[in-house]
Amino acid sequence: MYLPRHFEEQRPEALHDLIAKHPLGMLVTHGSEGLDANHVPFELDADAGLGAHGVLRAHVARNNPLWQSVANGDEVLVVFRAHDAYISPNWYPSKHEAHKQVPTWNYRVVHAHGPITVRDDERYVRGLVARLTRQHEAGQPSPWKTGDAPQDYIDAMLKSIVGIEIAVARLVGKFKLSQNREARDRVSAAQALIGQGDSELGEAMRAAGPPA
Repeated sequence: MYLPRHFEEQRPEALHDLIAKHPLGMLVTHGSEGLDANHVPFELDADAGLGAHGVLRAHVARNNPLWQSVANGDEVLVVFRAHDAYISPNWYPSKHEAHKQVPTWNYRVVHAHGPITVRDDERYVRGLVARLTRQHEAGQPSPWKTGDAPQDYIDAMLKSIVGIEIAVARLVGKFKLSQNREARDRVSAAQALIGQGDSELGEAMRAAGPPA
């Protein structure tokens, strides 16, 4: 990934926060069938693994060839994306003075690199599903739980999925938030985004530092 210094994000807490808030990752593998990409919701355990990078856990359908095309220890990449948006040069005050601005696209992404381990283990998958369910049902008025369904049905569903685990060896963050623009241009573009309803990216731009 092309990564100019002023767009590089290295703070572990910022990288982990993006993953936690946008857990649908694009898992890129290079297995026996060649390059492949699967879109999978991940659980991040930021306190596990070596260093400050954490461990990613997920499950895939047993019918998905992914888990058989990779070997334990194979290096994989998971891409996590937050909101992105087009940035109009009309939003920059400096454009109306010098007329020397062009459009761009702002975004925040995190690339997680590390070895994959297949966990074809019913106990592992059961615990993972329970944790993912609690996490994503937490905001519902009446959260669904696995106990709401018949036990034999849940048992059959668990047999149809396989766990995967990635020990994150490296996290690379690119937060492209107009840090290379004048502060007034960045803040003005942020306000324009917030005004059209993209508050997450707009607030991230407002919070970004001055030009490097």
